[in-house]
Parts: sequence; structure tokens; C-alpha cells
Amino acid sequence: MRKLVVIGSINMDVVSNVNQFPQPGETIHSSGTSFFPGGKGANQAVAAASAGADCAMLGAVGLDPFGDTLIASLEDRQVRVKSVLSKEGTSGIAMITVNKEGENYIVLSEGANGRLTEEDVASEVNWDGVYAVLLQNEIPWQTTRYVIHSASKAGVRVWLNPAPARSIPEEVFPLLDTLIVNETEAGVVSSLRVDDAASAEMAADWIIAKGTSSVIITLGEQGCFYGNARGERVAVPAYRVKPVDTTAAGDTFIGAYAAACTDGMDTEEALKFATAAAALTVTRPGAQSSIPTKDEILAFMDK
Repeated sequence: MRKLVVIGSINMDVVSNVNQFPQPGETIHSSGTSFFPGGKGANQAVAAASAGADCAMLGAVGLDPFGDTLIASLEDRQVRVKSVLSKEGTSGIAMITVNKEGENYIVLSEGANGRLTEEDVASEVNWDGVYAVLLQNEIPWQTTRYVIHSASKAGVRVWLNPAPARSIPEEVFPLLDTLIVNETEAGVVSSLRVDDAASAEMAADWIIAKGTSSVIITLGEQGCFYGNARGERVAVPAYRVKPVDTTAAGDTFIGAYAAACTDGMDTEEALKFATAAAALTVTRPGAQSSIPTKDEILAFMDK
């Protein structure tokens, strides 16, 4: 199995359920509060390891009660955590309020994620034997940019999920092996409206023309679209399931796709595998707790 490294955020999601959101200055009661290990980087690492990848995580947690819990959650799902650093201050925390319609408000405190530096990466990462590195946008951009340049120079594939959405500097596009985005992120990156396979192909063509080797655009219930610089185009439909909680569905897709690629699966099969993993995730509550194993994904596909 080829090695995968995920560099990104590690958060504790604090989720409170309410009937309706409070008005300014109003105090209301929650029907319950749950704590779910999350963060896009950690979620994608858990998804990749659960789907069979040899996956290591580089990130940071705080010296608070959440830190050990967040590291243990990664270890429990077979993610290698030697390079998860403990830093002064708090861990990253997402404070999420969900109403009875399923709408949510999220307040994100980056905590230790905002203190992950270029020096941390330089001291912790040895690119020898690494097949690919997976990145997101929940650590400082200067650190992410350093990783992109360092990995590319070492001949390591760079897979970037620019979420939360932000524009990408022109010089970065040619350094990316794969850009993985949803409709909103594709629109921010390309300045094109993306809402179906046809518009996804236009956005993918725009990104590929900037020098990126391949692009995946996830389209929710419409599945996903893939394009590469060799002219290959693939559209994969979504599985029909009854959703319970869509948290971490996108992260699960990305991690499962990364695992499938490191295992040598061809592109179309990897996309189908990732789509099945995301479908299973939305039938379960929580973030990392909802992410399926490789055996569960294969069993779901067999049905």
C-alpha cells in the first residue's frame, strides 16, 4: 500500500440541537449537546484510513481536555498520529447549533490549527515513499502553500480541497495533481456558476487550462464529475439513500477517493467507491463517527 499524508485541521465539533434559533439577546434551551471529533483534515484522514489507506496525519491540537480525545479518535481509526503536535492554547472548536429543520449556524474557532507553521511541516515531513499529500483550507494558507511547493518539488502528488472556499493563486494551479471541489468551491475558484454536470465540465476545463492535471467536482445528489488534462471526462451518478446527517459527506468522499487511488484503483472505480462511501456517511449521524470502513463500502456497492 502506497503512503498518504493528510495535512490539515483537527477540531472538536460541539453540536447543540434547538427547536428554533434564538433572537439577539434571547436565552433558549437546547434539547441536547453532543461532542464529535471533526475538522476537515482529520475527517479526510479518518475516511482514507477507514477505506484502507496507509495514512498519516500532520496537524495540531491544543493543551486542553479536547486534545487527547481528538488524537485518540484518529488512532482508533488507524490514522498514524506521530506528527499531530500539541500546542499552547485551545484545540480547534466548531460550535454548531442545529434547528428542527436541520439548518445550522456554525462558529469556528481555529485554535491550534491556526498555529501550524511551515517550520512544523519542514521538521515533521519526510516525503520519501509518500504517494500523495491531501490538503484543505483550515490551516494558515502560507503553511498550505509551503506544503504544495515542497511536495511538488519532491515529486509527490498534491491533492487540494480548497474548503472553505477561496481563490487560488495562478502559480499554484500547475503544482496540483488533483483539485477536489464542490459546486460552491468550483464557482469561487473558476468564477463560473456550477450547478450541474455541464457547468461542472466548463469549470473543470477552466481549471485544467490553468495547469492542474485533474479536477473532481462533487454535485451532491447529482453525483460527481471528473476531468483531466488528457481529455478524459467521467460523470458518476449518486447513490439514492435517505439522508440523516450530511456532515462529513464531502470529506468522506475525498478520503475514500484518496484511499482508492493509493491502492491502485482506476479513476472511474475510485470515483464510484468514493461516491458509495459518501452515500453511507449521510445515513449516519456525526462526523468521524459516520465514516464507513472499506468492508462496509464494498458491501454497500455489492447491493
